[in-house]
Amino acid sequence: MSARPRAFLTTPIYYASGEPHIGHAYTTILTDVMARFARQDGHDVLFLTGTDEHGPKIEQEAASRGMSPQELCDTMAARFSAAWTRLSIGHDRFIRTTEDEHKAVVTAFLQRLWDREQIYSGSYSGWYCIHEERYWTEKDLGPDETCPDCGRPVTHLEETNYFFRMSDYQERLVRQIEENPDWIVPEVRRNEILGFLRQPLGDLSISRPKSRVSWGIELPFDGEHVAYVWVDALINYLTASGAIDPSQPPDAQGFDDVSGSWWPADMHVMGKDILTTHAVYWPTLLMAVGLPVPRRILAHGWWVVGETKMSKSLGNVVDPLQLREEFGTDAVRWYLTREMPTGGDASYTPERFLTRYDELANVFGNLASRATSMIVKYREGAVPDVEGAGLATAIESTLDAVRDSLSRYRVHEALGAAMDLARTANGYVEDQAPWTVAKDPARSEELDETLATLARVLVVLTALFKPVTPEAAELLAQRLGLEEVPTIRGSLEISLAGRNVEKGQPLFPRIDLG
Repeated sequence: MSARPRAFLTTPIYYASGEPHIGHAYTTILTDVMARFARQDGHDVLFLTGTDEHGPKIEQEAASRGMSPQELCDTMAARFSAAWTRLSIGHDRFIRTTEDEHKAVVTAFLQRLWDREQIYSGSYSGWYCIHEERYWTEKDLGPDETCPDCGRPVTHLEETNYFFRMSDYQERLVRQIEENPDWIVPEVRRNEILGFLRQPLGDLSISRPKSRVSWGIELPFDGEHVAYVWVDALINYLTASGAIDPSQPPDAQGFDDVSGSWWPADMHVMGKDILTTHAVYWPTLLMAVGLPVPRRILAHGWWVVGETKMSKSLGNVVDPLQLREEFGTDAVRWYLTREMPTGGDASYTPERFLTRYDELANVFGNLASRATSMIVKYREGAVPDVEGAGLATAIESTLDAVRDSLSRYRVHEALGAAMDLARTANGYVEDQAPWTVAKDPARSEELDETLATLARVLVVLTALFKPVTPEAAELLAQRLGLEEVPTIRGSLEISLAGRNVEKGQPLFPRIDLG
């Protein structure tokens, strides 16, 4: 591994039975923005996403389409990958749970649990929701024997499964949470998990009989059972880290020494609806095989329409790719990460989307246009060779605010601070009135200082906006004569003195809604 600081960031892997929607897009863009900020701050980054491709839902969906499960998974993985490309998501690894590498790591992980006597065979009787892939007790059920999570009908099942001794790790997990207050963020989600753990923690069914579910990874110690899809899926993070080499003998596979790998993950990002699996199932499984738990878990909120959560079954899901076609990739990325307070819920409305787009166009985009246009008009495109320190204090305070917000995982606040710098620079233009100063040859040095200051601010803004609006940032950097967008630290060291800048079409063109 490099001596530079590192960041291993993950999204959940998305179930390959449906199309990408705004919830998937938000999680993935949020993680991408954090990964890009980390790169901008000099980190080596591994950004992982992918698709979850086993389980009965895949079998059922494939059958309904007249396809094999593998054909469905291939189709949907390609659609998710293409969607992320169109939304400028720069993941380093796109994992699929049908990959041979992942199957081998899951097999080694389960064998490790078995060898450590962390798994036993037992009978189960309860209510099962195939959509949520979960068992429920009688008291959990909603009205008319429905799933309390999705409202769909449940089925009563009695079968023999293999169970993980999760209950043995309840006290250790509670200590992990209490001794590390920032392990689960935001605090409200941490408190939810602590509340959940005030009740006795049961053991976890980690298998399904092949007679009922055939599409899955076989247990290494019983070929008549496949791994529960949530156990299979969670292990993807470990697979991608490179910590486990299942081709090696058990004592050399990496469970006892993760040095040289990316494990543990620095940040798992997911929606709050799957926090329990990530903050209870996953860490206890890791404890049981002797691996460190992830360093942090961030659970964000839901997108709602009015008072209702977006849901495919309710028909109120917004298509992020359709928004992209109308407004561009950067606008979608900006809206999603700027509008939702990181960790909270947010309501989608077309009006709010347009308000955020106008912010991009009329503040950041307007500053870029007027500053480059004035340099071209008054100095034939050459940035004056002067200090350009007119907004030095504002730049420093902005960088401090961005770093502080990111340290608290308040991505929306970091983006707001960047936009506020653009807003301050627009106010600076009004105060300096370069169009008036340019009429007086005696004030030439004053005009030079104003233009150089604006050029300096634009360099910093390219670095701050690249994580969220990469296309616009890269285009602006080209117009400023830069070979690439600088890092955040590097943006303070770059001088544009004497360089030629170009003006061009607006970074965020006016949208004709007529």
